Amino acid sequence: MINPDAKLAENIFEKPAMASTREGFGKGVVEAGKADERVVVLTADLAESTQAHHFEKAFPERFVQVGVAEQNLATVAAGMANYGKIPFITSYAAFNPGRNWEQIRTTIGINNVPVIVCGMHAGVSVGPDGATHQALEDLAMMRAIPRFTVISACDSEEGRKATIAAAKLGTPVYMRWGREKSPVMTTPDTPFQIGKAQLFWQSKNPSVAIFATGSLLYQALLAARDLEAEGTEVSVVNVHTVKPLDRETIVSEATRAGAVVTVEEHQVHGGFGGAIAELLSREAPVPIEFIGMQDRFGQSGEAQELIEHFGMSHTAIKEAVIRAAARRSPTPGFRKSR
Repeated sequence: MINPDAKLAENIFEKPAMASTREGFGKGVVEAGKADERVVVLTADLAESTQAHHFEKAFPERFVQVGVAEQNLATVAAGMANYGKIPFITSYAAFNPGRNWEQIRTTIGINNVPVIVCGMHAGVSVGPDGATHQALEDLAMMRAIPRFTVISACDSEEGRKATIAAAKLGTPVYMRWGREKSPVMTTPDTPFQIGKAQLFWQSKNPSVAIFATGSLLYQALLAARDLEAEGTEVSVVNVHTVKPLDRETIVSEATRAGAVVTVEEHQVHGGFGGAIAELLSREAPVPIEFIGMQDRFGQSGEAQELIEHFGMSHTAIKEAVIRAAARRSPTPGFRKSR
């Protein structure tokens, strides 16, 4: 059942409100700008596509258009941060961090300045734009850079809160955003804290813990609902902060269940699932199944069509749960976290 403490939106399954996660950024960055005049926004010729145009309209004197020059986007922002600004830099994730990763690493990461790197249009749900624009490697690229916090919001409302929180963090941040409208699962009252995962679906005796990040959390919840009706109990955890992971919650839920499924709209190599596996291999080794892109590039198509095609739908998650449950320890809770 849905965790009553999660404060999820009503009618989450019947008729959910729909909005892209990038819309949450557009709203949140304006709120952050109102709260702190040090907040500035830079973009690489993609103001409307990245929703940065809302900030441009509200604070034109604090908006910078660098043109099609993503390397400059990062280095200019790093310079501004060195002089006390809080810059958000926006472009498609295929270009930011795809094209300017070295500048992000050198001028932002090494210098430890509070630039928030926003990679928009991530995942196959970009749809018809095709493989060149479907960033599926960005979480792996960014979680490997020291000092970076990495956030992948589940919906537009959580994205709004995450943007406001990122502006206050004072260290480098990478934020991942989607273009396609997706279900709004959270409400303004749903708690949000960077680095703190949330149990959205709970069962008394789960046989598998599902850890999901980004908008595919909705597919995980659909899978949980179906599985419960079929007699299989699971838990579903919203892991919006990919780095640093919420060690306590993840180890606790994995240990309680005895098996794990990870869900991400990203390559399974080096991404969110890899981060979960790294943690659990040290703290609580359990069988793991990985939902995500299985070492493939994307292709053109409608968003939901591609989610189904590449095995990231609720149906694929249910199948992964069955496989994980068959491999689970006969005595869940066998390993206590340190």
